[in-house]
Amino acid sequence: MNKTETITVRRFAELRLEELYGILRVRAEVFVTGQKCLYVDPDGKDLESVQVFASVGDRIVGCLRIYRKEAGVLQIGRVAVIESFRGTGVGLRMMLQAISFVSEQLTEEKIFLEAQTYAIGFYEKLGFKVISDEFLDPSQRNGTVD
Repeated sequence: MNKTETITVRRFAELRLEELYGILRVRAEVFVTGQKCLYVDPDGKDLESVQVFASVGDRIVGCLRIYRKEAGVLQIGRVAVIESFRGTGVGLRMMLQAISFVSEQLTEEKIFLEAQTYAIGFYEKLGFKVISDEFLDPSQRNGTVD
């Protein structure tokens, strides 16, 4: 890609409507259309989240969210990059920004995430470790996946 992206970190309540729309569009493109994950995306966790997103011009091309999983533990989730920007380092830069934000701005001691099997290597390079067996995400159990 010729254009470089901008990484933005905002609490959910601080998002502009256009940013929220762009984030939801990326998540729908990646998870619903691309991966055929049939679930209701607005699950309530966004309301207290911090959103990290990458944009090129006015287009959001990647996003993730950080939210409190339990006392002392944050979760990073809904990590998504649109297909045309995969392999460009956007996902890595968003993750590094998220980890930096957590360590500099928040007091939680641990960061937890759930990853698809193919992405484990990516997260291990960032220092994450597998701590559970493979499982099927509850949001996908009743959906039809090709």
